Amino acid sequence: MFPTSAKEVEKLGWDYIDIIFFTGDAFVDHPSFGTACISRYLQKFGYRIAIVPQPNWRDDLRDFRKLGAPRLYFAVNAGAMDSMVNHYTAAKRLRSDDAYTPEGRAGMRPDRAVTVYSNILKKLWPDTPVVIGGVEASLRRLTHYDYWSDSIMRSVLVDSKADYLCYGMGEKPMLELTRAIEKGWSRRQMESLPQIAFYRSGRVPQNAKPINGIAPSQDDVLLLHSYEQCCKVKSALAENFHHIEINANVMAPKTLIEPVGDGYVQVNPSCPLSTTAEMDSYWDLPFTKLPHPRYKDKRIPAYDMIKDSIITHRGCFGGCNFCTIAAHQGKFIQSRSQASIVAEVEKLVKMPSFKGNISDLGAPTANMYGMHGANRELCAKCRRQSCLYPAPCKNLDRSHRQVLDMYGKVCSVKGVRHAYIGSGVRYDLFLDENGYAVKEGREYLRSLMLDHTSGRLKVAPEHTQKAVLDYMGKPSFRLFEVLRREFDKINRTEGKHVGLVPYFISSHPGCRLEDMKALSTHPALKGIWMDQVQDFMPTPMTTSSIMFATGLDPRNLKPVFVERDPARKKQQKSLFFKKNQ
Repeated sequence: MFPTSAKEVEKLGWDYIDIIFFTGDAFVDHPSFGTACISRYLQKFGYRIAIVPQPNWRDDLRDFRKLGAPRLYFAVNAGAMDSMVNHYTAAKRLRSDDAYTPEGRAGMRPDRAVTVYSNILKKLWPDTPVVIGGVEASLRRLTHYDYWSDSIMRSVLVDSKADYLCYGMGEKPMLELTRAIEKGWSRRQMESLPQIAFYRSGRVPQNAKPINGIAPSQDDVLLLHSYEQCCKVKSALAENFHHIEINANVMAPKTLIEPVGDGYVQVNPSCPLSTTAEMDSYWDLPFTKLPHPRYKDKRIPAYDMIKDSIITHRGCFGGCNFCTIAAHQGKFIQSRSQASIVAEVEKLVKMPSFKGNISDLGAPTANMYGMHGANRELCAKCRRQSCLYPAPCKNLDRSHRQVLDMYGKVCSVKGVRHAYIGSGVRYDLFLDENGYAVKEGREYLRSLMLDHTSGRLKVAPEHTQKAVLDYMGKPSFRLFEVLRREFDKINRTEGKHVGLVPYFISSHPGCRLEDMKALSTHPALKGIWMDQVQDFMPTPMTTSSIMFATGLDPRNLKPVFVERDPARKKQQKSLFFKKNQ
């Protein structure tokens, strides 16, 4: 287990530490937690890692001093969630608990944790590099709208004073960065590393070419509108985001440069997609899959949710406009081998706490496992945000054979009673308006319902009205009607009573009160107990948040209706529940 205190370091006999992680979460040595993933991967290459979970930033800062300075750098993240999303509801009310803290206790991390932690470390240890990463840093790497302050904020690099930012899934870039720091690379050399961002004072590089509205650009280095311009002109923020989003959804992204103050932020292109062998190597590490011993018998709610889960792949090509997954994990699916997944299941079965039920066998979208374009060369040229909206890409191989085979192999492991799919599925991957879109469609839905659903299958149509769904980047609600028809047919044929639970969003840009009225009375929802609706929360680096901030659709710069009044937002959501009373 990684040391978290001076006594634990001493017990290991270490006379130095290479990297010290500061994180806003309690430390759990499980591959569902980013700190554990990066720490285990760097440890594999011989680096000594220590972790300071949930340091106290209010007192004399002893938590930030107790291990001294590392040999190479400090690594900082806010935890598995953006700290503001973790702390506040869509109504901006302070949450009363924190699932990533022992006993669910609230208040154990600051607002904007990355900025707070990094500033403290730069003040105490000015000569030691600070590298920020994780979801909060990744989604705030450039100018963004911040819902909680209702303001346009500059890159977190500027306010945190960090030396480097690693965005996205970080195993490969963090290893390259660590080796570069160890070798004593110059600043110019460091600035060539992939999948990092940094702030530099001075004039922008001469090879950066200004963006041209929302038109595509063939230049290798794109010069975005400045932070100051984005604060003054709404369309500038929308145009910036359009190019940022394209860059996050292509195989060969460009370098992005965004002026701010007396300098600029530079975001380098991401690493090449991980191969299956590389994906397997990220999981073939000695995770204990347990909370750190320092917590003893204390319960960590988030751990209870994922301790018996298995991650099968990374990425999502659904392209929902309100979702941050593609901005952080990428659009292209990177899958583990079935052998790697089965090997992890075999280890899970041997854990004393395992009771035979895998709580989730999936990823952001469970049934995208193994999926990709039939012609990879076409994927390399593609600039679409989504492979499914407005219609499924003709080059997309939607076969569910790989995922069905993987389910079968997992369930054949001795000791596995059930393997549930707790993460989301996209029914538009196996259905269209005429019925099943792939030959394994019926087999997949039947298997999903009867073998991999614990009572109720949760799906996310998000709305019923076409205009709103278009702003969300979601398919027609008619596909849900097809799903319900086939769902009910399987229940009748098999004599089962599996439930169907649809999720919806209120107050999304483009959604008016009359749209929620139409949703609440839609005949296709008759007989379904609907208690899953959430008020839209604008999170950084999403199309929907830019719509909310600017009133413009960044895809075409056309005006969008936005409901910002808290009372009317509450009315949209409460109207939905009145229907169920």
